[in-house]
Amino acid sequence: MISLSKHTLFSFVLFTFFSCSPKTEVQEETQKAPVKPRTIVTTDGEIDDVDSFIRMLLYANEFQIEGLIYTSSMWHYKGDGEGTLFTSEMEMTKNMYGAKTDLRWPGVEWMDPLLDAYGEIYPKLSQHAEGFPTADHLRSLVKVGNIDFEGEMEVDTEGSDFIKKKLLDDNMEQLYLQVWGGTNTIARALKSIEDEYREKPEWESIYKKVTEKAILYAILDQDATYRKYIAPNWPDLKIFYNSSQFWCFAYAWKNAVPESQHFLFEGKFMGEEIINNHGSLLRQYYSYGDGQKQVGDDEHIHGDPTKLENAQWGTFGVYDFISEGDSPAYLHLIDVGLDNLMHPDWGGWGGRLAQSAVQPHRWEDGDDVMDFNPFTDTLDATYPQIRWVEAIQEDFAARADWCVMDYAEANHPPVVKTVGTQQPSVKAGARLTLAVETFDPDGDKLETKFWIYKEVGTYAGEAKLLAEGNQVQVQLPSNAIGQLHIIAEVNDKRVHPMTRYQRFVVEVLASKDSKK
Repeated sequence: MISLSKHTLFSFVLFTFFSCSPKTEVQEETQKAPVKPRTIVTTDGEIDDVDSFIRMLLYANEFQIEGLIYTSSMWHYKGDGEGTLFTSEMEMTKNMYGAKTDLRWPGVEWMDPLLDAYGEIYPKLSQHAEGFPTADHLRSLVKVGNIDFEGEMEVDTEGSDFIKKKLLDDNMEQLYLQVWGGTNTIARALKSIEDEYREKPEWESIYKKVTEKAILYAILDQDATYRKYIAPNWPDLKIFYNSSQFWCFAYAWKNAVPESQHFLFEGKFMGEEIINNHGSLLRQYYSYGDGQKQVGDDEHIHGDPTKLENAQWGTFGVYDFISEGDSPAYLHLIDVGLDNLMHPDWGGWGGRLAQSAVQPHRWEDGDDVMDFNPFTDTLDATYPQIRWVEAIQEDFAARADWCVMDYAEANHPPVVKTVGTQQPSVKAGARLTLAVETFDPDGDKLETKFWIYKEVGTYAGEAKLLAEGNQVQVQLPSNAIGQLHIIAEVNDKRVHPMTRYQRFVVEVLASKDSKK
């Protein structure tokens, strides 16, 4: 089909783009990003993990899933089956639960019905894009890690051994370790590597291999193993740490997302456009008042329609969004044209992170990473994620249609590529023209917008944009220099528009300097 050939061509364009991107400190110490990033997911099975998992399966063609690992956390652990009491190391859960033999454990089978349902919709999904893995392949990647207690990392497990093997293999493409629960299974894999090689001559090369290959994307600290073991013993291991931006996709989304965008998370949109009448996988997506109850978690009462008012995070309606707090970890991996994968400080669907001044291998959000929120007219630590919410939710709804519709009936993302260089160098006071080429596989009308991502880069001037169609004239003042990020945003005019981008990184030089 022509759509598939275009998809293949665009993948080549993206590969070329990544190969030519300007280097940041991340790139200088890592391998170049593959077209399809490799990733392993570790999860404690919280209900929001389940919903994150379901959405992730609809994007499973966008990255190479290499492991699906059950692990524990401060919120969920199995216990050792011998009645041993355990008290959390984390202050919040220590105060909430005290000593427990087990805690809200959802088991190690919850992925099974989801992968079965994925197998049912796989033929439909495969019409819409190349690269969806089969359900059998994904089942082969499911492993049980360290689950007995929060932070347990004393013993090797099937899951930790699996991660260890991946870290030690000869494939030096980046391996993104998504941390949806605790870091303990990853910590055990690293400890096992250290135990095996620390006293051997090859330890230095093994350490270098692991730290050059692995990147953790963590949503909060859900046990103490990163702080107590990983950071002190593997200080060169890179981590992308999301502690605040994820909230617009988590339980407290009503407090983070602007009210005018609440409709994207409310029952009419979630129920009609995503959950219902979209196949067996999305029917299992947890939402408020849907009557579902997760086995093992006595605190999962969100599906009870009698408990929608005055709930912990507000008052909700039937089919309202509950939480997908872990989704930014893989949203960061989806290539929508923002070139954020190897530039976490540039911002993208997984948020925006800044390199720590104290730990150079750590990128994090917080008060040092704030974007101007036009809805509140203030700088906002969550807005680097919120700014993409509408595009992400509409994309989810469009992909939900892929589960039940043939190719000709559904929507597909536009293709966007730059004309000429994406990294022009110009002198202050100059006028330059930037342009993109666009194509829509469905023949839809496309709309192109150009905007300046002011918070990214080093440019403090007030550049003026004059856009017409797929090109924009940029007028630069004569009194400012630095790096200027201009985004070309393209969406199709459908019920659920899909949006893709290209990013221009303009180096503005002092007018007296010669061009680089």
